[in-house]
Amino acid sequence: MGFVARVIVNALMIYLAARIVPGIVLRGEPLWPALLAGLVLALVNAVVRPLLVLLTFPLTLVTLGLFLFVLNAFCLWLTSVIVPGFDVHGFRAAFLGALLITVVSWALTVFVSDSGRLGRL
Repeated sequence: MGFVARVIVNALMIYLAARIVPGIVLRGEPLWPALLAGLVLALVNAVVRPLLVLLTFPLTLVTLGLFLFVLNAFCLWLTSVIVPGFDVHGFRAAFLGALLITVVSWALTVFVSDSGRLGRL
């Protein structure tokens, strides 16, 4: 249930980012590309991102963790490459969109457990 909640929140945040951030576009009917992008982003964050964090650990250490924002932007861009109908144009759009999605995903992690139950309210 926690994974499903994360996918839905990712999809909502991708939809919101497409409405707010110039350079992030959902083509056609925005619901389906947003849901698919939410699923792919959750999978990319679960599979690819840990490997990238491990490979770039020295750079992340030198930048005091700020390079993780760049990795989040890369994961959002990678999602846009995989999902048809979801486009991210440029680093600025990827960075701002990833920042928006990361803040809400962090809040979800704090308040919703992996089993999908509300926790620390």
